[in-house]
Amino acid sequence: MSTFNQLKDLIASVEADAVKFFEKGNAAAGTRVRKAMQEAKTLAQSIRNEVTAKKSAK
Repeated sequence: MSTFNQLKDLIASVEADAVKFFEKGNAAAGTRVRKAMQEAKTLAQSIRNEVTAKKSAK
């Protein structure tokens, strides 16, 4: 569950940069959003693996 909470925190932390990029056109904020989304992808895959392992353990 800690990985899931990390993902939630990451999404919440990048929200301001997403607004800066999409509404104000700030290119540097877009770079930060892309980096955070790559990290989110990695965390999401980790969560998927945890869920599969837990289901298989039953």
